[in-house]
Amino acid sequence: MSAALPTSSREWHLVARPHGWPQADDFALREAEVAAPAEGRILVRNKFFSVDPYMRGRMNDVKSYTPPFKLDHPMDGGAVGEVIASNAEGFAVGDHVLHGLGWREIADVPAKHAVKVDPDLAPLSAYLGVLGMTGLTAYAGLFDVASFKEGDAVFVSGAAGAVGSQVGQMAKIKGASRVIGSAGSDEKVKLLTEEYGFDAAFNYKNGPVRDQLKEAAPDGIDVYFDNVGGDHLEAAISSFNVHGRATICGMIAQYNSTEPTPGPSNMALIIGKRLRLQGMLVGDHADLQPQFVQDVAGWLASGELKYQETKVEGIENGYDAFMGLLRGENTGKMIVSLA
Repeated sequence: MSAALPTSSREWHLVARPHGWPQADDFALREAEVAAPAEGRILVRNKFFSVDPYMRGRMNDVKSYTPPFKLDHPMDGGAVGEVIASNAEGFAVGDHVLHGLGWREIADVPAKHAVKVDPDLAPLSAYLGVLGMTGLTAYAGLFDVASFKEGDAVFVSGAAGAVGSQVGQMAKIKGASRVIGSAGSDEKVKLLTEEYGFDAAFNYKNGPVRDQLKEAAPDGIDVYFDNVGGDHLEAAISSFNVHGRATICGMIAQYNSTEPTPGPSNMALIIGKRLRLQGMLVGDHADLQPQFVQDVAGWLASGELKYQETKVEGIENGYDAFMGLLRGENTGKMIVSLA
């Protein structure tokens, strides 16, 4: 057991349920006491924690696939850090672990919910993105849910984000005939084509998505990876070839809506085109983890797969990082650095 443990840690609490866009006074950064870990637990000094779009849904008190955040309790989410005290077999001080108790400086983690990670295989922050939940989301969503096959034309919305940028590159690696991405700035569009190897990309703010997609994919699309919903989903339905498949991963366009948002107006096309639209949660695909890590580590090593991160320094900026993510200010994975 380490002798000089810290006595306190700062952590972000949700103090009010946001209505529409979250506000600063819905959150509070509070001090918490730190004690030595009980049996079967480890104390982890977080180096990085993740902010993700799904967290917005957990701020609402509604029944969903994951429980809502409790008020006046620390929020949670992916984090990676260093073990500073261990009362659990198999974990030693100095080990690096991935776990689910982010939004805080020091985490008291049940050892059964921590996974050791190798800082020599990839930078620690990569385990929250390209080698973590977002990478597995891209991998499982493209290959398993959307049944991608060589020669498919693929459209990705939110393509400069952590998941979307990986989907497009994985499709190219595996022989897509064409990969098209949408993003929210001309700078991100340039990144998609010049850095990530997309065949075409467009700024959805520059005109109707349906028109821009038709121009970018004159021969139609076979796979759509949806991170946005709304007009992007409508555009994809319009551009789908027969037997097209969509992975419905996220709908960030409506996460902060206070009124019902209109759905696509062209749903009848699903019938004649025999389309398949399937929702996905990454938790259903844990069986792919070993293959995913093996494939992605290889693609990273060969330089075939590139990734970017947007790092916000300091726990005190956790709320700002989350809001920046919801506004699309990140390129690649949005991460809060405590290192």
